[in-house]
Amino acid sequence: MRLMPSQSSSDSQLPSTPPEASRVLVRAARAALRPIDRFLHIEAASGIVLLVVAAGALVWANSPWHESYTAFWHTQLGFAVSGFSFSRSLQWVVNDGLMVIFFFVVGMEIRREVHHGELSEWRRAAIPVLAALGGMLVPAALYLALAGAPATRDGWGVPMATDIAFALGVLTLLGNRVPPALRVLLLAVAVIDDLGAIIVIALFYSESFALGGLLIAAGGFGTILLMQAFGVRAKLAYVPPAVVAWAGVYITGVHPTIAGVLVGVLTPVRTWLGTEGFITGVRSQLVELSAPEAQGMSNHDWAESLRRIDLLRREAMSPAERLIQMLHPWVAFGIMPAFALANAGVRMTGDHAFNATVMTAVALGLIMGKPIGVFCAAWLAVRSGVGALPRGIGNRHLLVLGLVAGVGFTMALFIAQLAFRDEALLASGKLGILCASAIAGLAALGLGRWLLPANLPGGYAQTAHEAEASSVL
Repeated sequence: MRLMPSQSSSDSQLPSTPPEASRVLVRAARAALRPIDRFLHIEAASGIVLLVVAAGALVWANSPWHESYTAFWHTQLGFAVSGFSFSRSLQWVVNDGLMVIFFFVVGMEIRREVHHGELSEWRRAAIPVLAALGGMLVPAALYLALAGAPATRDGWGVPMATDIAFALGVLTLLGNRVPPALRVLLLAVAVIDDLGAIIVIALFYSESFALGGLLIAAGGFGTILLMQAFGVRAKLAYVPPAVVAWAGVYITGVHPTIAGVLVGVLTPVRTWLGTEGFITGVRSQLVELSAPEAQGMSNHDWAESLRRIDLLRREAMSPAERLIQMLHPWVAFGIMPAFALANAGVRMTGDHAFNATVMTAVALGLIMGKPIGVFCAAWLAVRSGVGALPRGIGNRHLLVLGLVAGVGFTMALFIAQLAFRDEALLASGKLGILCASAIAGLAALGLGRWLLPANLPGGYAQTAHEAEASSVL
């Protein structure tokens, strides 16, 4: 995200500021915002923000003002119209409302990867698909082996998830020891991991099914498809049917964030004009505007030409790609930190007693289950000839990948909220997630520095701009 337009040699003849702006104030603003701009372009930035916010939530929840933490997130928000009222806590607004946007972006990421990304061909997709499946099944099985009692069994889905922001942050700290192919492989594994978590949420962590809500949701999704068939391209026009779909899914008893995923999957990933169409169209418009007879054109004709140029700019990218680029900063630096602040505040002391079995099962599922599942599944896929590792990736890289996949945070906390209704079990699960994520991250960092060679040509540090374009939330 570029906060202020920058000048290059190609546009040095253009005015650097709008006519009504003060050059002194604009220069001062650019100087002040430049560090922030650079910070937002660091791939690990969102992971750093999550880490700081999670730490802040822990401090707040265990401070003398801990009661204000609970009271704040239980603040009721709602409305009443003609006898109908709807009221939910602020935590619900974050978890079931704002997180829908997070899952919407995840849905678009999945659709993009399946259409023309790492999951578009089976040969390329085999390794990340099988690695992700191993990284989900082994932690779940390990959890059930350790905490299979009826009271704690529901938490089996918690250690299945990987937090891509923290995971990419660890890879960033390893610098040019990480080849670009390892980052791409991690992103592909994370996409499948997210898809698996979504399926688990829909099938196992949703409430009783109500048919009436399904009809409402079908109406919302059907309206979206109908609008696409009529060629409607305005993004805001799709908000009302998306809200209807969300309400329908919520009424059914399925977790409403699934609506965000489905709307994301329905978002078109093919461009209308593409790069060539954009270049041809803009060139044609510039020729028309440069003609002598265009000098006296009316304001209406001038506005129409600018509208056509804006259409060319907008349709040079697919709707999904444009929305991902637009929403990613808001999700990474707004929604995810808000979720972390609302859910990472585990009170270490209080009336409830922590459940050591749940804590241990969640932690070992992430620390041990994830690396074993990811590494063994990928290794077996290579040995059997089902898939092939990218060039420059070996067993050492798979070990680091498995460890960094054990960094679970956002999705793991989200599933924990659904799995544990008992406050003591929920707090135990959260603490297991936080401890395991810290241990897995440090272990991946240490093992990566030990196993992976330094000063690797074409390493991660040289391809950070690629990560910004393709990162998963």
